Amino acid sequence: MKLTTELTLQIYIEGSPEQTLEITQDQFILGRLPECDVYLPYSEVSRRHCQFRRLDQGKWRVEDLGSTNGTFLNQSRLQEAAVINDGDYIELGNVTIKVQLAASQSAQSLVNQDAANGHTEVQTILRNAEELSQLWMEGNQGKDPLSTEHIAHSRLQYIVEIAKGLNSAESIEAIFSQVENVIFQELHNIERLALLIDVEGSGKLELYKAAARSMHRAKQGSYSRQELSELYKGDWISRSICERVFQEKVAIKTKNAQADQRFSEQKSILMKGICGALAVPLWNEKKVVGVLYADARMGFDRLEPNQDQDLSFFSTIANLVASSVQRWLLTRRLQEQERIRQRLERYHSPAVVQQLITFGAMEDALLTPIEADVSVLFADIVGFTALSEKLQPEEVAELLNRFFEEMLKPLFALGGTLDKFIGDCIMAFFGAPEPQSDHADRAVKVAKAMLERLEQLNRDQILSHPLELRIAINSGKAVVGDVGSSQRVDYTVLGGTVNLASRLEAVCRPGECVISEETYKRLQHKKSFCPIGKSNFKGIDRAITVYRAQW
Repeated sequence: MKLTTELTLQIYIEGSPEQTLEITQDQFILGRLPECDVYLPYSEVSRRHCQFRRLDQGKWRVEDLGSTNGTFLNQSRLQEAAVINDGDYIELGNVTIKVQLAASQSAQSLVNQDAANGHTEVQTILRNAEELSQLWMEGNQGKDPLSTEHIAHSRLQYIVEIAKGLNSAESIEAIFSQVENVIFQELHNIERLALLIDVEGSGKLELYKAAARSMHRAKQGSYSRQELSELYKGDWISRSICERVFQEKVAIKTKNAQADQRFSEQKSILMKGICGALAVPLWNEKKVVGVLYADARMGFDRLEPNQDQDLSFFSTIANLVASSVQRWLLTRRLQEQERIRQRLERYHSPAVVQQLITFGAMEDALLTPIEADVSVLFADIVGFTALSEKLQPEEVAELLNRFFEEMLKPLFALGGTLDKFIGDCIMAFFGAPEPQSDHADRAVKVAKAMLERLEQLNRDQILSHPLELRIAINSGKAVVGDVGSSQRVDYTVLGGTVNLASRLEAVCRPGECVISEETYKRLQHKKSFCPIGKSNFKGIDRAITVYRAQW
């Protein structure tokens, strides 16, 4: 049967629309020079890159013309002229060309007759991921049992070696590097590979790592910024395929995604000329954590649903990757919790830190301001301004650091939250973020502990200079939460309750503690306080009854 010699070239360049050329000459040259028959103005294409020539019996051949980057036929670099067939792929640098040779009428009639007889080629395989887990390991069924056993043993050894490498990989980069090497070595049709992970467990897949065979082959993973940008745009990935794999825990291999109505609506598939795709879930212990996805511009050979080695091997690797990814996710969560804990422990008691972590406060997330019933404490050093004038700056810093270190011990021990240091003053509150029904009693106990501790420090001459404190406490409703800008936020308490607490210091004598009537009402043990009368404070439109501690 004689084929016609009509030649069509489908040209794909990353980031550009597909071009289709109908060839009429018997011989033509492709290159970067404008005078070439097919002009390809791209840096990776040589001036006169390769040549096509028509042969007898409806055949064509391609020959490299000494190009810098070489001419690749079906991923193999040409060493000499080679005959091309319908469906072959030719790579010239970053240019990919699909060859189409028109079939004669008699050949086309055979295709039509085959379809009429029900021999329609399978375009897509969908398999349950769990069913595939042992298929590749079992070898080729139906052959000599000894041969099958030998294949299974060899493959088991191979998988063990891959598993060892993955188990030693601690970062997601190291995990993907292992996968990239194995996939590009074993599955020769694969052009690009991607690892998508449901990082937060919310059902939303994120593209975490990606690689291309051309870059892997040329640079062993050293990609340019532009190459990485194209890969991580992710528009070459069929989201509909990935979502189905992730939601239904099925493995998918499609020979021609454009011909399958389930995926043909994807613009990326049409624009990028993706013929074949592999996608399998990353699942372990019934939980799906992501998807391993690959595309193949050259497509795949005829699909055999029950004996597909590519799909079963890809799924086997994905099972190993799933364990490594889950381990990485767990490590990531633990490290994140430790970072959160270290950050929060500078401001909160250990119990409050644990409560925040339990409720999932993320490092960069805001703790939404809420209204809470709290007790606010101000502890101010008496006469510190005058003292600091007599000291060197480093002496002031050393004195304050030691003082704050000692005063925060009882504060955190009783579940208080440090709001901030205001010069030589400690501002703290109780009752948030963890509700505390006895927050007034806690605040009073901390005030007493601070005064007693400072007296002991002065007596033992632990501090470089003796200090005295005034402590004021007020209770009531206040707004508590993260407040600030996109660059900086503080977990703080705001409102009139805070303002009155700061004003109360004006009627407090050195070495004593005063509280408001609202705090006094909330105390379970009131015997230690006595009223000293009503006072008016700036910004407060009513007289406030003040109580002094009698310790």
